[in-house]
Amino acid sequence: MSDTGLHPGLVRPSPQRRKARGRTWSVTVRALGPLALLALWWAASATGLLTPDVLASPAEVLRAVGELWGNGQLPDALTTSLTRSGLGLLIGLTAGLVLGITTGFTRLGDELLDSSIQTLRTIPFLSLVPLFMVWFGINETAKILLIAVATTFPMYVSTSSGVRDTDPRLIEAMRSFGMGRFALVREVVLPGALPSLLAGLRLSMTLSVIALIAAEEINATAGIGYLMSQAQSYARTDILAVCILVYGLLGLTADIVVRLLERVLMPWRTPQGATR
Repeated sequence: MSDTGLHPGLVRPSPQRRKARGRTWSVTVRALGPLALLALWWAASATGLLTPDVLASPAEVLRAVGELWGNGQLPDALTTSLTRSGLGLLIGLTAGLVLGITTGFTRLGDELLDSSIQTLRTIPFLSLVPLFMVWFGINETAKILLIAVATTFPMYVSTSSGVRDTDPRLIEAMRSFGMGRFALVREVVLPGALPSLLAGLRLSMTLSVIALIAAEEINATAGIGYLMSQAQSYARTDILAVCILVYGLLGLTADIVVRLLERVLMPWRTPQGATR
């Protein structure tokens, strides 16, 4: 043994120290990718490598935003699209949560429902567009229900998995103290499944934007999808770029909302990659 008390040939362990990073540094690093893409877009447009008939320049896109906002088209389209996406998401989250709890917490529910739901989950929701048009016509019902179907299954899978992973010994202990079934779900099962629920929420919110794009292809007369179809008819690549960026910002906003919920509801969790 050496003087340090360690076996010869071994070194004293040196635990890795995590460097504290400020919020400003984190935001700056996250912004580097989008800023680099924007600079590349601007450079390609300025040098003529990217012509307006292929994609408008950033300056032209900004002018299109001012035009659409000034005449009220963009606010109206945003309101319509967000209403469709929000209603469909609400229906899908509710259905996925209820079905996930039912199959994850009760054996009868699992035996009756899970195989059927898993079969339906494998059907691409885009393949349902023609069928929904036959069933519900081209009104708002078809669009909202398409978004609801798309967002139900991610929430169902995450909820069912999270409920099943709840410690059965904890459930039995609470039952021995006289806690009823609904109280168990509310006080024990759902808090324990919270990470899975938030993961399902993130996937569902992202899919709600993707499904919104598909839904607004069903003969929409208002919304971001309607703006895109009008811009396509007149070859307005500046307005097409605006609509694409709006869809992207909606998806980014949904992800940020879930991240904030994670920090509020689970403050003990460290950010992803914080230890690397």
